[in-house]
Parts: sequence; structure tokens; C-alpha cells
Amino acid sequence: MRSNPNSRTPQVSYRNLTTRSLRGAPSAFFAGGLCVALLVTLSACGGGSAGDAKSASGQAKVKVMVGGLDKVIYLPAMLTQQLGYFKAEGLDVELLTEPAGVQAETALISGDVQGAVGFYDHTLDLQVKGKKVESVVQFSHAPGEVEIVSNQAAGSIGSPKDFKGKKLGVTGLGSSTDFLTKYLAVRDGVKTSEFTPVAVGAGQTFIAALKQGSIQGGMTTDPTVAGILDQKLGKVLIDMRTPEGSQQALGGPYPSSSLYMNTDWVKSHQQTVQKLVNAFVKTLKWMSTHGADEIAAKMPADYAKGGKALYTQSIKSTLPMFTKDGVMPENGPETVEKVLKAFNPNLKSAKVDLSQTYTREFVKKAS
Repeated sequence: MRSNPNSRTPQVSYRNLTTRSLRGAPSAFFAGGLCVALLVTLSACGGGSAGDAKSASGQAKVKVMVGGLDKVIYLPAMLTQQLGYFKAEGLDVELLTEPAGVQAETALISGDVQGAVGFYDHTLDLQVKGKKVESVVQFSHAPGEVEIVSNQAAGSIGSPKDFKGKKLGVTGLGSSTDFLTKYLAVRDGVKTSEFTPVAVGAGQTFIAALKQGSIQGGMTTDPTVAGILDQKLGKVLIDMRTPEGSQQALGGPYPSSSLYMNTDWVKSHQQTVQKLVNAFVKTLKWMSTHGADEIAAKMPADYAKGGKALYTQSIKSTLPMFTKDGVMPENGPETVEKVLKAFNPNLKSAKVDLSQTYTREFVKKAS
């Protein structure tokens, strides 16, 4: 029996934008006194996929936490659900959401969910903390992030070298926006202690912080970027929504949004992981042959909070970040390691085994 030693009963603090709420897992007692197991979704008595929990229809059940379901950088998660590809693979996937990727990471490590949709860089950060997680399908080869400055601060912030003394918004402390902001500062000679990262989330909370002047700028994604520009509240300082933008800002491809999972769970549930990857690869291929308007039409209507036209534009601006096949880009992990080691003291002197932070095995089979 292989199980996650950190698993525990799911908490109800998570927000769920699908049709179901996060529920505590039932207990199941097996005859003959062989085992007593608390089933938390896919945790089961028995090795491999044979013991996976099933829905009433017989589909394998999986819970996936997303670091912001309505963020365009994580669009493949909900789009896969909307296109019916999870169901076609025989999966019952429950998509849950938290405002920041770091919170999705926490849900995964605690055992509340089986997968997290967030930035690949968390796999490196967690490895040096003794946690083994890996990306099984890579959605993107660029961060999809934008450094925005408010109109009031635009005159005093012309590049990251001007971050000194400023308050800069990030989705959460320890999030990928926090990581990237610190790298840009250090790259331009500003110490991480010389500016203040402020956790303001995304969407309306980020916009409100910019309006109120509680931050002078910050790193965020679409559709928040599109909303800020539409309301003429700020301007783009650094744009990393394209591979070219990633190359200019970070020195190479920067694999960001991905599906990452606990390595032990991946090894013991390979059939289920393969089905998940199959579904996501189908979605990435579908996205590569359809326009932003067609993609927007498939998404839940309430994602277009600023209007359909603005939402469509936000998707169009971000589309270049996505891979077409889910494959980890060459030299991508090395770029991420370089960025993290530039400012993170825990990583700077640590030896990271990049080969353990991702796998191309499932994507190759999906292709």
C-alpha cells in the first residue's frame, strides 16, 4: 500500500468554481480485517491505479487545485473541463481554486488534492525542502506575467533598478510572482530587502491596491492586466507573456504553468496520470488551432468580468506563452534554476536534481 504520508482530511476553506464543493472523504472498512483505509479521493488500499477511487459512473476521481482558475495563464485547466476531455478519458476531475500558486502548492503537499496547476518553479523550491514533486505536463514556455506600474509611480519607476523603496504587489508571498519580482530586482542591483512585496492577490484586489496607492506597481497576469490597461490605471513595465519577452527578461525559456504532482503518487497511479496528461495535451493542441474568440466562447461566462471583448483580448495577449504539445522546453529547467538561485538563499548553495522535477514520459505517450 502506497500512500501520501502527509495526507489528511480535506478542509472546506478552498473555493470551488465547479459544480461541487470540497467534501470530506468517507471511511471504508474492508472485510477480513485486511485494512482500514480513509479514502481521500485517489488514496487507496492497494498499489497502482487499481485502487483508485471511482465516481458513481465508474470514472476515476481526481482533485486538482488551481492557483486561480480564472487566470488566463491557467486557462487549460477549465478549458479541458469545458471541452469534455477529462470525461472522454474516463476521469471525474474536480477543479478547485485558490488565489495564488503557493496556496495550490500547500494543498498538494498536505494531501488535500492529487494535483496542482501552478508554476513549475515550485518543484525546485520544494525539492530543497525535502518534498518530491514533479511536473507531468508543461502548459507553457513563458511566465505569462506582466510587471505593471501605476500612473502615479510611472515617473519614478522606469526599470527594476527603481524598485528600491517601493511596495510591489504579488499574488502571495512565496508565489511565483514573488519569485520573479525578486529576480528582476536582484538582476538590476536591488536587494530583496530594499523593497516590499505585498500580497494582494489578483483581479479586483490587485486593481484596488493599485488605485489606492498601497502598491506602486506589481506583477500580475491577464485578465487583470487587460483590466488595468482598459481603466488606464497603469502601464506595462515588463511583458513576459511571450517567449521573446521571457528571453529578454529572464535569459531563456521559462516553463511556468503546469500540472505538478507528488512523485510517489505519480509512480503509484500511472494510468490515471496518463489520462490526465492525455486530456491536457488534447486541449493544448486544440488551443493552437483556434482563435482567442473561440477559446473565450468555451469558458464560463463569469470569467469575462470586464466584458467579452476585453476577456478575448486578454486571451489573445497571453496565447503565445502556451506550448502546443505539453513538452518541457529545452533549457527551460536551467533558466528556472538560474532565476531562483539569484535571490533565494536556500537554493543558492543547494544542489538541485532537475531531472527529478519534471517528466516527459506521459507527454510522449500522449503525443
